[in-house]
Parts: sequence; structure tokens; C-alpha cells
Amino acid sequence: MTEPRVSMVGGGSWATALTKVLNENKHAVTWWLRDAIAVDHLKQRSNNPNYLSSVEFNTALIAPTTDLKKTIDAGDIIFLAVPAAYLKQALQPVSRDAFKNKIIVSAIKGMIPGDNLVIADFMNKYYEVPLKNNVIISGPCHAEEVALEKLSYLTLASQQFDYANLTCALLRCPYVRCTPSDDIYGTEYGAVLKNIYALAAGICHGLGYGDNFQAVLISNAIEEMERFVKAVHPITRDIKDSAYLGDLMVTAYSQFSRNRTFGNMIGKGYSVKAALLEMNMIAEGYNAAKCIHEVNKQFNVDMLISEATFRILYEGADAREEMKKVSEGLS
Repeated sequence: MTEPRVSMVGGGSWATALTKVLNENKHAVTWWLRDAIAVDHLKQRSNNPNYLSSVEFNTALIAPTTDLKKTIDAGDIIFLAVPAAYLKQALQPVSRDAFKNKIIVSAIKGMIPGDNLVIADFMNKYYEVPLKNNVIISGPCHAEEVALEKLSYLTLASQQFDYANLTCALLRCPYVRCTPSDDIYGTEYGAVLKNIYALAAGICHGLGYGDNFQAVLISNAIEEMERFVKAVHPITRDIKDSAYLGDLMVTAYSQFSRNRTFGNMIGKGYSVKAALLEMNMIAEGYNAAKCIHEVNKQFNVDMLISEATFRILYEGADAREEMKKVSEGLS
């Protein structure tokens, strides 16, 4: 089989970390970034000036560009690493059939606001990408730790198992372990939910709750996640796998978690608007809380933690009162 051509869409920390792995594995990457200054800087100085700037690239193997159509045309495998809130806008310049016969690898871990769609469904609805042509990246894998070459674990999920294995082969390296899966909906919804739960954990930390409570919160959160993904896509899965529980734990506890940081600010008294303005990166849990609230109207799953987080973020509910109610409902 000939070497697949790889393209990366996104200029943030996760796009940079994934491109680093591909670069070190000697895969050529056509790399779209919105920022023309960052593109010029990459060409001249071999690093992304805006994110993970300590990572240096072999520029012979990357082709940074602001031309999205060129980037998509150049790849057989297209990695999407744009925040979910901006994906629809970012892809507007390309035609509905731009992704025909291409494999889409989503590293987004979010949902499209307004449409309330996970990325596989969004790409299917708006760009006619068959569900089997989607690969979903999940698992405990903060971009900052990947950049530092700390051991990380990815799960690559696709209904076309060969595509999951192919993506594993592209990304597997001494500090990234990859496991294939066929659970595209469980891993994708799980990745969305864990951001909400990490945000809730941050709110509780900001309010002064201790480690004992946080442990109970996360124990109940994984049960809530299991109920939801079982309702949405009832297949056999082990919710204790790293794609679900592992991703939740690192997002809820890590110093690198922007969702936990965002929640912590709210717990300490920031308004939602002020916290959003102060964050210099997207906290996917903010939009995810509303998307899951809307999707759950179809399924009516008991979502104590997620619904409390939604009310705090979107209905002006008092964080302390909401988390008190949550604490009384946990077991």
C-alpha cells in the first residue's frame, strides 16, 4: 500500500502536538493554520509561535498554509483539530463534496453548537462523509504532555476497523500508545461529556470542596456517562476503558485541563462571561453542556451533574446551590 497523504486542519495546541507526532514518524503533512503570521513563522523558524512553541519541526516534512482547499485536496487522511465551536465556520470555504473518498480523523472532542451534532454526524450531514470514513480520537492525551513526550494513550475508533488501525499506525510512537476501537459514538459522546464533568469538578474545587467529594463526583460522573452513551448507542463497551474513564480522570484532575480551569474560575466567583473572556483557549465543556442538554431531550437520561452544570452556565443558577443539590444526589 502506498503511503497515505496526510493533512492537518487546525493551528492550536492539539493540532501542533499531533503534527509533531506525525513529523517525528516521518510522515509529510500539509498543515492548515488560519494565522498567516504563524504560517510564515513555521516556515522560517520551525515552530508554532502561538501554541507549544518549544516544539521544533522538520520543515522538510511539513507544508504550512492558509489555503484550506489546498490542504484538503492534498490529503487522503484529514485530521480535524479545530475547536468545535469554529469548525462550521472554518469549513465554509470548501464544497460539500470536498471530502469525497477521504478518511476524516476527528481530534475535536466537542459538539457543533446549534446543530447539537458530534463531529461524525456533522461531517455526514454537511459534507456527505460516510460514517465508516470517520475516525474518532479519544483517550487521556493532553496536548501539552504529548509535546513533552510523556507517555500518552489514544483510542482510535471507526466503524471501518482498517481505518482505525491505519490511524494507529500513523500516530504510534515510543510515547504514544494507540488502540483501535469500533465505538465511534461511545468514544465521541464520552469525550464530550468528560469536558462537562471536568468543568463541574473545577466549579466544585473553586467552591472549596475537597478531594473526597471530587472522587465521589467523578465516580458518579462515569456512571452518568455510561447511562447516556448506552441510551444513544447501545452496544457492548467497558466504560472503565481509558477512552472513557481514563479521559475523564485526566480532564477532571490535570493542571493542563482548560475545562477544569474554566470551572474553577466560576466556582471562585467569576461570571460565566468574565471567565470566557479571560480564557485564552476554548473550554469545550461550555458549549457541550448546552448541546448535551438539547440532545438528552430525546433520551431523558438522568443527568444530575451535566444538568446542574448547564443551569449554572446558561440559566444563571447559583453555583453553590446547584452543587449542594448535586452533593445530596450523589452516592
